Amino acid sequence: MANGNPKIRLELTWIGKENRPKLEPRILLEDPEQSYHAPHRVTDHDLFDNRLIFGDNLLALKALEQEFTGKIKYIYIDPPYNTGSAFEHYDDGVEHSIWLSMMRDRMELMHRLLSEDGSVWVSLDDNENHYFKVMMDEVFGRQHFIATIIWQKVFTVKNSARHFSDMHDYIVVYAKDSIKWQRNLLPRSEELDSTYSNPDNDPRGPWTTNAIQARNFYSLGSYEIRSPSGRSFFPPKGTYWRVSQDSFEELNRDGRVWWGKDGTSIPRIKKFLSEAKQGVVPATLWFHADCGTNAEAKTEVRALFSDVSDAEMFITPKPERLLKRILEVASNPGDWVLDSFAGSGTTGAAAHKMGRRWIMVELGEHCHTHIIPRLKKVVDGEDKGGITEAVGLPAATGAAQAGWKGGGGFRYYHLAPSLLEKDKWGNWVINKAYNPVMLAQAVCKLEGFIYAPSDRVYWQQGNSTERDFIYVTTQNLSHDQLQALSDEIGEGRSLLVMCSAFRGKPDRYSNLTIKKIPKTVLFRCEWGHDDYSLKIENLPKAPPEPGQQGLEFS
Repeated sequence: MANGNPKIRLELTWIGKENRPKLEPRILLEDPEQSYHAPHRVTDHDLFDNRLIFGDNLLALKALEQEFTGKIKYIYIDPPYNTGSAFEHYDDGVEHSIWLSMMRDRMELMHRLLSEDGSVWVSLDDNENHYFKVMMDEVFGRQHFIATIIWQKVFTVKNSARHFSDMHDYIVVYAKDSIKWQRNLLPRSEELDSTYSNPDNDPRGPWTTNAIQARNFYSLGSYEIRSPSGRSFFPPKGTYWRVSQDSFEELNRDGRVWWGKDGTSIPRIKKFLSEAKQGVVPATLWFHADCGTNAEAKTEVRALFSDVSDAEMFITPKPERLLKRILEVASNPGDWVLDSFAGSGTTGAAAHKMGRRWIMVELGEHCHTHIIPRLKKVVDGEDKGGITEAVGLPAATGAAQAGWKGGGGFRYYHLAPSLLEKDKWGNWVINKAYNPVMLAQAVCKLEGFIYAPSDRVYWQQGNSTERDFIYVTTQNLSHDQLQALSDEIGEGRSLLVMCSAFRGKPDRYSNLTIKKIPKTVLFRCEWGHDDYSLKIENLPKAPPEPGQQGLEFS
């Protein structure tokens, strides 16, 4: 208690919360055989640099960190809900504390990847939603919480339900910076515009009306109004006119007061469609009629894969209409969007059709059996379902088109193996799978350098500034070789030399910093750990702490 005001700190604690993985920043390797693009441009706005990454999503997020920190405008994830069910594509029964640790580690990386005006949207149900919210308050800051959206995922009541028929999911929304984040308006619907008409043929076009009276006290809102027919009106008891008498007379002169067809009705203020806000403020209740259902999503997948069996079908896929709504609110054409639990690939499919740059990550084999075939159909213009007919490039881009016609492409990557492996004697050595180019890329990432090899100078393999370079080699460098490097670099420049071994004293070269690999990086990361997925068998057991019993607030 300070100055009479209690200071309350709410913190979610769980077993193993302090255990954090020491992630290896892997490099990404493109497989041209899996990458895909349209044979020709469909529009001048086709996007070809989208990325599909096969591998563990925690390692993939770490791999993206160097290039994409602060660049992702929007992140959507649909993680396993931790319901205790054994899903075909995910083991969705992870114990609560482990689930929270795994999600916390991912959300911290996502926070770094987001742009300052970016946002993250997470689909959840009642099993973990409230714990997740408190955990996110710690990672993002409670002040950056935006909203919890309720999405009606089914529209029929399940009479066999034991207690209540579950009909909704949550979408939890946080901003990187709630002050800088700006949501977009949703497009106006034809139904909303149909409420405007023009019975008096006003040259300003269709209009609707608003009541002129309100219950809020207004000191200048108690005057008499006379209609063209001579009728006298005062505000109904307990109400006031919304505008002053001077303002009302100005509105009347401008033809913005509607007195009814015969001029005898209580006045109402005209609101013209041409002057209305060109969009609708998004609400937090999203009905199935606007955003689709799980059943609709299954229909979309079956339409793409006619031979898919019920056993192969995702249990709770998300419909493209739901992703379209989120993308409309949270992003604009050309923005980078990310989904690290790609599932059936809905985020990439919807983002591609809507002109967003996308990155998806998926570890399951359905990356190859579902996602790649689905995206190829999108690129080829063969996907006729989902939001295909509802999207198109706006006229403002200079390439207006109705409906998705195909185009663009994506690049397929997989995570490189761990940089270090143990030899037959149990010693850590550089992985045999690494060629010199891969080694240079990996060490650059480990040391915080940008991999940018020179085609003229062999030792310029990367840089951290315009004057600071890195050279990676498996050679055993002699004093003469190091001296030659030092002489060539000269004054005003510096070089980090990463080598297997060297002879001589490293401090005798003022412009060289010399380190041995793998020794210098041995204790930085968890080498050889390839799977941090949400599967119980892949996760370490956290030792119980004295006096701590599961989840609690403090």
